[in-house]
Amino acid sequence: MQNIRNFVITAHIDHGKSTLADRMLELTKTVEVRKMHAQYLDTMGLEQERGITIKMQPVTMMHQGYHLNLIDTPGHVDFGYEVSRALAAVEGAILLVDATKGVQAQTLANLEQAILQDLVIIPAINKIDLPQARPEEVKQEIAVVLGADPATVLEVSAKDGTGVAELLQAVIARVPSPSGKPEDTFSALIFDSHYDDFRGVIAHVRVINGSIGSRQRVQFLASGAKAELIEAGVFTPELKPTTLLAAGEIGYLATGLKDPHAVRIGDTVILQGKPAPALPGYGEPHPVVYAAMFPEDADDFDLLKDGLLKLQLNDAALTVTPEESHALGRGFRCGFLGTLHLEIVIERLRREAGLALVVTHPSVVLTATTPAGRTLAIKTPRDFPEEAATILEPWVRLDIIVPPEHLSAVIQVISETRGVIEETKTVTPTRLEIRGSAPLLDVVEEFADRLKSATSGYASFSFAPIEPRPGDLLRLRVLVAHEEVEALTKIVPKNRAEREARAIAGKLKDILPPQLFAIAIQVATGTRVIARETIPALRKNVTEKLYGGDFTRKKKLLVKQRKGKKRMEKSGRVEIPSEVYVRLLKK
Repeated sequence: MQNIRNFVITAHIDHGKSTLADRMLELTKTVEVRKMHAQYLDTMGLEQERGITIKMQPVTMMHQGYHLNLIDTPGHVDFGYEVSRALAAVEGAILLVDATKGVQAQTLANLEQAILQDLVIIPAINKIDLPQARPEEVKQEIAVVLGADPATVLEVSAKDGTGVAELLQAVIARVPSPSGKPEDTFSALIFDSHYDDFRGVIAHVRVINGSIGSRQRVQFLASGAKAELIEAGVFTPELKPTTLLAAGEIGYLATGLKDPHAVRIGDTVILQGKPAPALPGYGEPHPVVYAAMFPEDADDFDLLKDGLLKLQLNDAALTVTPEESHALGRGFRCGFLGTLHLEIVIERLRREAGLALVVTHPSVVLTATTPAGRTLAIKTPRDFPEEAATILEPWVRLDIIVPPEHLSAVIQVISETRGVIEETKTVTPTRLEIRGSAPLLDVVEEFADRLKSATSGYASFSFAPIEPRPGDLLRLRVLVAHEEVEALTKIVPKNRAEREARAIAGKLKDILPPQLFAIAIQVATGTRVIARETIPALRKNVTEKLYGGDFTRKKKLLVKQRKGKKRMEKSGRVEIPSEVYVRLLKK
C-alpha cells in the first residue's frame, strides 16, 4: 500500500485534462505508442466528437515502482456528480488551470469539493507553450485561491509533454498512500458501474480493506444481491484481470448479474458470510431539469426501459420514473443535471439502444397554490393550472468568474434573465467573482449561451439551489395543423412569452418537413394565439401528363388539386419526426 497513489485530474471544461492524461499514459508506457490517440480515456464516440469528457475514467499506471491510480473527470457543470464520486475514491487531486484563461467558476467549485473531501491539492497550470499564456499571473491567481505559495504551482504543457514527469513526481511525493487494512475483512466502495452483455454488471470499486479475487462470492449491502465474481481486475484502461484486488487499489468486479438494480453506486460490497460495516456512500443527486421520453414506436417501450436502466448504471445522476400520456403513450419522466446532460442521454439512447424518441421540452418543478388554498406540484407543463393564487419557482445561487472589463456585460445579462446581483469581490487583479441569484428556469434555458456571448467566452459560472421564490409564469401551447403537440408545451416567464412563442413557431417552420397541404403552426397561451407561422404545401405537378390541348383541361386539374389541399388542411395530421424534438432542444 505504501507504493499506491490514488488521484484525480480536475479542472474547468477545456483546460486540458484529457490531453494531460494522454501524456501520462505515454510517459508511463501504459498504452503502446501504436495504439495511442488523442483523448484516449474518452472512450465514448460522443466524447471524441464533442471534445469533452462525459464519464469519469479510471486507469492504473506503473511508474518507478509505484501504482498510480488516476481517475480522469469531466469539467462541465452538468457532470459535477461524476466529479464528486471520483473525489471520494482518491487521496489527491491535480487542480489544472489553463494558463491563458486563469481560474474559472468550475475550478472553484471542484476545488471546494476536493477540500471537503480533505484531499491533497496539487495545483498546476497548463498550456504554457501558447503565446498568450500568462503563467505568472495565473500562478498568482491560484495561490490566492488556495492560500499557498505561487512557487508550489507547477507548470506543464499537456500538448508537448513539458513538465508532466515533474507533475507525476509531485503526485508521488505529495499524495499520501491510502489508509486501509489489508488484513481486515474485505470491503469496497462502488463509485461507478457499467453493463457488459457477457459479464453482466461490472462494478468499479475502491477497495478499502482486505482483498478479493475472481470466483469469490460477494454481497451488496444496500440491494442485498449476491453473486459469484467472474473476475476481478484493474483498468489499463481496458479491463485487465488480476489475481487479487487489495486494500487501497482501484479496480473492477465482474459480477455476472443481469439485473441493473442489483448494483448501486455508493453501495458497499463485502464477502458473503464475512460481515463488514457499510462504508459512507454518496449524497443523492438533485436533478435540475426534467423531460419525459417516449418511444416513437409504442412497441419499443421495453427497449426504452432496458436502455434507461443500463444508462443509470453508468450515469448515477439520471433519475427515471414511469410516465403515461394520452397523446404519447407510455414512457418515462427523467431528471437531469442540465440540458447538456439531457442531450447526451438522448444521443446515447439513440446510438446504444437504437431508439427513436419523442422528448418533451425540458422543465423544472414548480409549486402552485390555488385560489382555494390547495398546494400543487407542477412536474410537467401539462400540470400547469389555468388559475393559481401564487406560483413558486426554484432559484439558484450564481457564482460567476469574469475579467473586470466584462463586468457591465455580466450585469446586463443577469438583469435580463430576472436575476439579482448580491455581491461583487476581487479574487485577483484580473478576476472578479460576482455572486447573485436567478430563477433556475432562466439559467437552464439560455443563461450560459448569453453569458458566453456577452463576455466573448471569458466568463464562467456555477450554481447551487436555494429557496424558491414567487414567479410570473405562463404555459405556451404549441399546435401543429390545429392539433396540440403535448411534447412541445413549455412554461415561460410572462415577460418573455411572446418572444419565446415567435422563436418556437419560427424554428418549427424551419425544421418541420413540408406536407402536401399547408401546415399551420400556432403558439398560444390559454385560448389566445400569440404567434403563428405557415409551412406552404408541397406542390405536385398534376398537369405533367397533359400534352397540348385547351388550357381549361389543366385548369380543371389545378382547381381540383386546390380543393383537395383545403380538405387535407382541415383534416390532415402531421407526424413529427423524433429528430425535430432533439433539434428544438439545441440553441
